Amino acid sequence: HRALRELTAEGFLVRVQGVGTFVARRKPQSALLEIKSISEDIAQRGGRHSCDVYLLVEERAGPDLALALNLARGAPVFRSIIVHRDNGLPVQLADRYVNPALAPDYLNQDFRTITPSQYLFHVAPLTEAEHLVEAVLPDEQTRKLLEMEAGQPCLVVHRRTWSNGLVATKARLVHPGSRFQLGSRFKPPS
Repeated sequence: HRALRELTAEGFLVRVQGVGTFVARRKPQSALLEIKSISEDIAQRGGRHSCDVYLLVEERAGPDLALALNLARGAPVFRSIIVHRDNGLPVQLADRYVNPALAPDYLNQDFRTITPSQYLFHVAPLTEAEHLVEAVLPDEQTRKLLEMEAGQPCLVVHRRTWSNGLVATKARLVHPGSRFQLGSRFKPPS
């Protein structure tokens, strides 16, 4: 009984009163300290990536976005909103702004066949990145796009990337907390 309680507490088992004890479905885990395409991440876990592109447009940078991308206020920026799926189940809502100087053909890509990360790695090689992670309750639109029940929390990764000293992207990556976890292992420099 103790082993069952401990395995349940650690998330390896799920106990349903009056029904039984079952092996818990493992949450996908993505690395926090490295950046790779979500399609590659999903494939490595044995899943099948697909996505829905909801927005792919040019916009003008407001004051906060201009500051984050190190652009002039009102400068053009590219924006995409894409829901990535693992075997049909939504696992990430990616709201991404892109510096057009580094990826001028961003709006011409078919992001159902190549992910934004794959394209950006090719045209603007990543030289630096920053992450900020928070847990939030999603708004109604996010909940619908990620097919979540009311009251379920999300993990949100705020990411900025640089390519050769220029800010390339600013992204907000929203993951259903019940279907996703972040983790990394690294060795500090000696």
